[in-house]
Amino acid sequence: FQLYGYCYQDSNDIPDTLTTITELGSPLEMIQLLQTSWEDRFRICLSLARLLHYLAHSPLGSVTLLDFRPRQFVIVDGELKVTDLDDASIEESSCTSNSDCFMEFPARNFTLPCSVEGRCQSMNEKRNLYNAYRFFFTYLLPHSAPSSLRPLLDKIVNATGNLNKHGNAKYFLFYPSPSVNSEFTQKCMKSANTKYRRVPEAFIPDENYRCWPSYHHKGCLLSVFDVNEAIEICDSYSQCKAFVLTNQTTWTGRQLVFFKMASNHIMPDPDKITYVKVTD
Repeated sequence: FQLYGYCYQDSNDIPDTLTTITELGSPLEMIQLLQTSWEDRFRICLSLARLLHYLAHSPLGSVTLLDFRPRQFVIVDGELKVTDLDDASIEESSCTSNSDCFMEFPARNFTLPCSVEGRCQSMNEKRNLYNAYRFFFTYLLPHSAPSSLRPLLDKIVNATGNLNKHGNAKYFLFYPSPSVNSEFTQKCMKSANTKYRRVPEAFIPDENYRCWPSYHHKGCLLSVFDVNEAIEICDSYSQCKAFVLTNQTTWTGRQLVFFKMASNHIMPDPDKITYVKVTD
């Protein structure tokens, strides 16, 4: 969380008080997040993974958030940030045997090894990771994900949920974003049989229909890797008769495309390209 300033106050009424001024974020509403595009949810999970990695390797040591729940986080410019650090702790649990390193959660429990120094190994990191899994990853990652990425996402979710040797934030961060290259798109790409007529510098202002998920609440605005993916999407909607490539992109570099139910009224626009489905 970005810190802009702080003030230390020590008075008779309020001793040892630290007031901080931080950036403004939006409260996290899980139901609203599930209605956003998968790319936006992936971005939130990626920012959470970066946070987990930082907490595990902070200058103070491994930090755990004892009250790790969605209400402790906010969203700033599409990134997830923790806003309440009252329950943060750097103390690793002491132990004399593995049985002392017992972590209990509502769905399952874990027993971690006790180190020769008498500390539960990576308990702070593992506690954060499993809470991230049960509150965020399990809901936000698989839901409406691209089919080409689902095997990788299943592997990530299973690894974090099982706390196995790959179940850490660093493992998550090494996975590529959806637009690093075309490999993921091409894995599930079908050959398009429908022909489209390309109309450069043109836009269809009306003829909208709603689809889910969409970046526009009154129309069907989706992100694509290239024209081939746009054609595949348009072919999958019976009402789609045309689509318009914009010069806007998402945070991963994917191009935003308007899908239209007709092409009766085409207007000039130097920043857009329209593709109209050819009918026999």
